[in-house]
Amino acid sequence: MRMILSAVVWALASALIIVLVTLPINTRTQLITSLLVVGVMIVIRALKAEGQWRLVALAFGTAMVFRYVYWRTTSTLPPLNQLENFIPGLLVYLAEMYSVLMLGLSLFVVSMPLPPRPPYERKGRELPTVDVFVPTYNEDEELLANTLAAARNMDYPPEKLTVWLLDDGGTVQKRTSGKIAEAHAAETRHRVLQQLCEELGVRYLTRERNEHAKAGNLNNGLQHSTGALIAVFDADHAPARDFLLETVGYFDDDPKLFLVQTPHFFLNPDPIERNLRTFEKMPSENEMFYGVIQRGLDKWNAAFFCGSAAVLSRKALEVSKGFSGVSITEDCETALDLHGLGWHSIYVDRPLIAGLQPATFASFIGQRSRWAQGMMQILRFRFPPLKRGLSIPQRLCYMSSTLFWLFPFPRTVFLFAPLFYLFFDLQIFTSSGSEFMVYSLAYIVVNLMMQNYLYGSFRWPWISELYEYVQTVHLLPAVVSVILNPRKPTFKVTAKDESVSASRLSEISRPFFVIFFVLLVAFGISVYRIYTEPYKADVTLVVGGWNVLNIIFAGCALGVVSERGERQASRRVKVSRRCELGVDGRWFAATIEDVSAHGAALQIYAEGFKDLAVGKAAKLRFQPYSDMPVSELPIEIRHFSTAGDVTSAGCRYMPQKPADHRLIADLIFANSTQWTQFQISRRRNPGLIWGSLWFLGLAAYQTVRGLSYLFRNTAHDTAASVRK
Repeated sequence: MRMILSAVVWALASALIIVLVTLPINTRTQLITSLLVVGVMIVIRALKAEGQWRLVALAFGTAMVFRYVYWRTTSTLPPLNQLENFIPGLLVYLAEMYSVLMLGLSLFVVSMPLPPRPPYERKGRELPTVDVFVPTYNEDEELLANTLAAARNMDYPPEKLTVWLLDDGGTVQKRTSGKIAEAHAAETRHRVLQQLCEELGVRYLTRERNEHAKAGNLNNGLQHSTGALIAVFDADHAPARDFLLETVGYFDDDPKLFLVQTPHFFLNPDPIERNLRTFEKMPSENEMFYGVIQRGLDKWNAAFFCGSAAVLSRKALEVSKGFSGVSITEDCETALDLHGLGWHSIYVDRPLIAGLQPATFASFIGQRSRWAQGMMQILRFRFPPLKRGLSIPQRLCYMSSTLFWLFPFPRTVFLFAPLFYLFFDLQIFTSSGSEFMVYSLAYIVVNLMMQNYLYGSFRWPWISELYEYVQTVHLLPAVVSVILNPRKPTFKVTAKDESVSASRLSEISRPFFVIFFVLLVAFGISVYRIYTEPYKADVTLVVGGWNVLNIIFAGCALGVVSERGERQASRRVKVSRRCELGVDGRWFAATIEDVSAHGAALQIYAEGFKDLAVGKAAKLRFQPYSDMPVSELPIEIRHFSTAGDVTSAGCRYMPQKPADHRLIADLIFANSTQWTQFQISRRRNPGLIWGSLWFLGLAAYQTVRGLSYLFRNTAHDTAASVRK
């Protein structure tokens, strides 16, 4: 009876919304209605009302979105007999409808996401056997040593834990290549990594041929291992000591569970964060996905495998015949197959690994191109809406995850749409400037408020639009390519160990400057047309304002592609650990203040301490979190300063044997709490107004910085050509 009553109420509410949305009203009434809806949403937000009130606010916003869609559909499309206007007008309309569709899917996924799961309590149950897979292709020995050491340091019974290095860079195919240099490099890698694994207590495994990329490598690991569970870490993703204890227990409660996924936390900023200098003060881009979206997917049993930082059931993988390899995003594809077979997934929202992001903008775009192309392959070959075995909510969730990567198309249309009018006088809207302002401006404001409701402190205003714009320029051809030929893309490993030692323009920055100057020309034309065509000033002002918004994004993007040179490849994580510093056989009390992937900062407390010198060899002695005894780690002093009895020093790790990497891993990766604390320190909601003002200031500064890089680069090239 209660369900029937709820269905009746829902049907009546839906009918009422349809009536209100389609009600013919004048522009003034629409303006008043918009202001009332925005006012109600502001009041609910100001009162910090959550739960059902959050849904009420989102419902008001949804009604305004429907009202805008009705107006756009029935009143603004150019006549069909004017193809020069109708075609670009239809493109803009379709781009907007895509945005509305994605907003609707987002509302379904994250309007009420699951709260973070509490820490798991094992209650004395027996621990299962676990095989840890670290797939690698071309990563260097030091990076692999730290990851493998961190995996070996995990708090888990040694007899039930086996760590595997799955090396696709030393396959028989590569070692016997007809290219002598390639064969020699593969043979050397094979020998070096075998020795590294032996000394760290890790199993080394390679295979005959490099087939099916990462999926094939993981499946080869499955064939040679026997653990009940499989933990997967990328070569640059090092786990904390408690990773397994926080994840494996969930498999006891659900025999149909195939996946426990955890978030990816990164020690270094992505190129956008580094070049804009927002890493320490603003949530990273991936936090919106891992902090909100995955929890929303988890609510509908649709949290999917992200390729690393996850534990999977061998029994489930045997049912699906291993990791799927039809697409180049084997992770999401594998989860889709297993969800379709009736298996379940869980998302644990706590960072339990720390990894590295691409350092250069070109590598960042390469990584995102692979993600976009892989999702398009899944959409083409698996087509989640019709995938057998999925529930309706799961279909909607996978639609949201795959269709998102079509964003380069609408983003391109929104970028160039104002130019249709300003350059060619095409009428892509059949409405007055006042109507456009009342309907479109209200839609934009409500949309922004809904995004703020959904993502709050996990994503600041306009940042998603910036990320989409800077990716669109190069992702558009990649997505078009895979749509035309879905079998063409091949798996490419993303470089993670790069660094930018000197400030420079990215090698793929040119299109961003071309677009920026084209938009500036369009701005000049809009000013000219307002002056010479005052009878069309209202429309020109609206379209010109749209173009100005595009200029703001395009200008900020100039700063994104202007690579800042940095000495540090990764950011330092604050810690506070007692230690001793050994110099020339003498030991001094000290504190480790912070650590990074390459070194640490120390505070030494000793009266009259004068034993340091730049480049001097020393040792750190401390008690590891793991079961290792008090140990000594070789270091080199890079810089120091003294104030009274306290000396501050920066040091670089100088590992001399594989066991030293276990100490480095213990320093950096053992304590997952520090990563949670760092994320929380960045999570605050600046609000729509303050966030927008902040973004305007950021865009203005980055525009100037980007242009200065361009002029400096041009002057350098001119001087070089003159010298020649």
